[in-house]
Amino acid sequence: MNTLRTVFLMTLLTLVLVAAGGALGGQSGALFALVMAAVMNLGSYWFSDKIVIKMYRGVEVADGPLFEVVEEICRRNDLPMPKVYILPQPTPNAFATGRNPTHAVVAATEGILQILSREELMGVMAHEMSHVMHRDILIGSIAATIAGAISYLSHMAQWSMLFGGRDDEDGNPIAMILMMVLAPLAAMLVQMAVSRSREYEADKGGAKLSGNPLYLASALRKLEAANSRQPMPRVNEATAHMFIVSPLRGAGLKSLFSTHPPVEERVRRLESMATV
Repeated sequence: MNTLRTVFLMTLLTLVLVAAGGALGGQSGALFALVMAAVMNLGSYWFSDKIVIKMYRGVEVADGPLFEVVEEICRRNDLPMPKVYILPQPTPNAFATGRNPTHAVVAATEGILQILSREELMGVMAHEMSHVMHRDILIGSIAATIAGAISYLSHMAQWSMLFGGRDDEDGNPIAMILMMVLAPLAAMLVQMAVSRSREYEADKGGAKLSGNPLYLASALRKLEAANSRQPMPRVNEATAHMFIVSPLRGAGLKSLFSTHPPVEERVRRLESMATV
């Protein structure tokens, strides 16, 4: 069911991108958007790990506490060992990326190593390895790429309207205005749906990989509190859903469109697993 839902959501993202291109450039715009979606999907498949790691200035490590925890999880559960990176960020957080389990990357910030115990760190990295096992890392990368493109087309539409619009007969000002408003919203909702469903599954899978759901439950409480006090600076919004807790802070309506489910609910589910 999760696979079918994900395919549906990813197809919907592509259709929204094509519709946005059509509103902006008629048939030629729709065709351009379709080609762009195909190129971005291929680019996300082959280079997502390199792009995201470079974006956050990650440094690969082959020893130390983070590497040893990931190595232990993989050895216990007979999983391929991913590349391990540390990000030079004081705000504690972590994510996984890559195209499949044999070409995966897991990364954590310097801040996470300062506040978590070894067991809590194991819970976090087991969560990320669960994303790797379920191939969520590729889905998340493609969702981020297409959602970003939809937002980009929306900005193009705004500038086009500002400077007089288009002269060709395919122009439809009403459609352009609708796409300026609805396309980014649709992209955000679809991306949120992909991410939220996958986070619950990764929590469940991570609890099994680490051997104790309370490891991750305790870590999530600390990470949520730390990110509320000190949000991560210079976060690319298109990659925010990849982190284990949201690096973006917002209140009111903004919180309704968070790519992450509430930490309180995630902790409750993990604690209920421990009592079974």
